[in-house]
Amino acid sequence: MKTIFFYILLAYSSCLFSQNMQNNGAEGELLSIESVLQDYIQIPSVSGNEKQAGEFLKLVCQNNDLHITDLGSEDGNYNFSASLFPLSSGKPNIIFINHIDVVPESLDQDEKPYSGRIENETIYGRGAIDNKGAAMMQLYGILLLANDQNFESSPYNVTFLAVSCEETQCSGGAAYVKENFTETLNPAVVFGEGPSELTSLMEGDFEHPVFGISVVHKRVLWLNLEIKSKTNGHGSITPANYANKQLIKALDRLVGKKQKAIYNETNTKFLKDIGELHKGGKKMVLKHPKLFKPIVTAQLRKHPELFSLFSNTITLTNIYTDSDAVNKLSSVAGAQLDCRLLPETDEQEFLALIRKLLKDDSIKIEVIKSQPRNAPSSPETVFFKNLSLAIHEKYPESTTLDMMMPNVNDLGIFRLDNIPAYGTMPIFCDYEEVRCVHGKNEHLHLESLYNGAEVYYSFLKKMIE
Repeated sequence: MKTIFFYILLAYSSCLFSQNMQNNGAEGELLSIESVLQDYIQIPSVSGNEKQAGEFLKLVCQNNDLHITDLGSEDGNYNFSASLFPLSSGKPNIIFINHIDVVPESLDQDEKPYSGRIENETIYGRGAIDNKGAAMMQLYGILLLANDQNFESSPYNVTFLAVSCEETQCSGGAAYVKENFTETLNPAVVFGEGPSELTSLMEGDFEHPVFGISVVHKRVLWLNLEIKSKTNGHGSITPANYANKQLIKALDRLVGKKQKAIYNETNTKFLKDIGELHKGGKKMVLKHPKLFKPIVTAQLRKHPELFSLFSNTITLTNIYTDSDAVNKLSSVAGAQLDCRLLPETDEQEFLALIRKLLKDDSIKIEVIKSQPRNAPSSPETVFFKNLSLAIHEKYPESTTLDMMMPNVNDLGIFRLDNIPAYGTMPIFCDYEEVRCVHGKNEHLHLESLYNGAEVYYSFLKKMIE
C-alpha cells in the first residue's frame, strides 16, 4: 500500500516544471518525478557521453528555480551544481552528489536499454537505479525543501551536484570538481550512492529493517600482467614452455589462492552491530567476531558479497594475446586484474604478495590505476545522526548501521580532504533490483522514488531547524 505521502508528493511533483528534450516538449511542461526519470533514462549517457543528458537534467533544475553553476561543459567532464542559494552566499553546503553516466548496455539485454518503460509500478532502463533513479530521489527531496517557507532561514546551502564519468573514475567528473571548485562549493558534508536496506540481501532472522550508511569504501588497484616469450611458431609443435602456458599457470596460482580475512575497526563494528539484532548463540558469535574468527570467517566465505568487506580481492577480468590465429603460438600474453583493497592495506605490500603468488619473475606487472587510502567518516556527526533519524521516521522500526562498501564511488574523493561523506539509498530493494544493476533490465519500483525523496526531505528539515 502506498503511503499518503506518495500521493501528496505525486500531486506536488505534477506541478514541477521541466523540459522534455526527448519529445521536444515546450519549456514548462508538467512532469511527475517518474516522468522526469523516464525522460532522463531515455537519453543514453554512457561514460564519456554525458552532455546531452546533463543538459536535460540542468534544465529541470533551472526550471525549478535552483541556482546553477557550470563546473565543466564537455563530454567526459560535464558537471554542474544546482543550489537552494547562490554559491556566492558562502553558506556551508550540504551536497548531494550523483553521476550522469551509466555503464554500456549488456550484450544479453532483452529489453531496450534506454526505454524508460513503466509497467506494474516499475520503471525500466539503464540508470533506473544507478544513478539516475537515485538522483531523482535527491533532487525531489531538495525541491520539497525549496517549497518549504522555512528554508530561507537555513544556515546551510543545499546543492544537487551532477557529475560525469563516475563509472570509469576518470580525471573529469568529481575529481575535476574537487580539484577546481572545492572552495566555491564550500562542502560541509557530501551524500552519495550507497547501500539500500540490507536484510533482504543477508541471511538471518531479522525482525526489523536494517539500513546501511557507508562511511568508507575499498579502493581500486587495477593491474596489467604481461609476459613476452621468444618461443613462437606453428601451434602443431608444442614447446616445453610458451607465453600462454606460463601466464595461465601463474594466474592459476594467483586466483586459486584464498584471500586472508582481515578484521578492521569498520567491518568488525558492522558484525557487532548486526549481532545486536540477533539472539542466542548467533548474537554471541557476532558480538565477538575475533574470538570466534574461524567460525565467522567460514560463514563469510560462503557469501562473496559479504566476504569482500573483510578481504582484499583479486578478480581476473581480461586475458589477451598478440595473435588471433588458432594455429600460431603467441609471443605475448597478458591479463588484467581488478583488485579492491581495504582502506588500511599498503599498496606496495599487496603488489609484493601478487608477485610472490605468481612465482614467475618474467611476468611484468603494471599499475593501470590506483587510489590513495581514505579514512572513514565519523558516524558521530550531526549529518549522520539526522540522516539516521530521518530513515527511522520513515521506517519506524528500522535500525541504521555505519559500514564499508566494497565498490568505489565519488565519495572517497571528498574523504581524502577530511570532508564528511556518507553513502546510502534509503529504500527497500529486492534481490532482483540489486542483481540487475549494471546488468540487463535494470529497474526500480516507483514507490521507492517517493520514499527516498521523503527521507532526504525529512533529513534536510532537521538540518534547517
